Amino acid sequence: MTRERLQRGAPPESVISIIGPGMRLVGECTTDGTIRVEGSVQGAVRAGKAVVVGKEGVIEGDVITQDAVVSGRISGTLIAESRLELQGTCHIEGDVKARRVQLEEGAVLNGTVHMGENPGDPTTEPWGEEHARGAEPTMAQQTDRAPSG
Repeated sequence: MTRERLQRGAPPESVISIIGPGMRLVGECTTDGTIRVEGSVQGAVRAGKAVVVGKEGVIEGDVITQDAVVSGRISGTLIAESRLELQGTCHIEGDVKARRVQLEEGAVLNGTVHMGENPGDPTTEPWGEEHARGAEPTMAQQTDRAPSG
């Protein structure tokens, strides 16, 4: 049975790729399956199934995937087309787009969050027509500005 499985190979979406502790990867990572980052990646990470960032894991670049679980650090845009879990030890510096988000107490997220259908769909304007036209900022955006005058 084992020999038969080895000959046929595992389906790409069932493969888990690991960037281990102490490992540093410079460049883009792409897989049809899952990638687990326990070391550091400097570049974009794309996974067809999931991206898991361990407590000591660091990604400096954009992340695009179906599902993501983040315990470590990400600096860049994070797009989870289905589900995003931000654990209490995570630190995100960048925009987040996801259909569903679970945010644990203690998690740090410095950026904008866009939730809803098709968050990673490049054919739709992710920030709405108002932003694209340069409309006045909303109340939430105005509170981030220093008082004028």
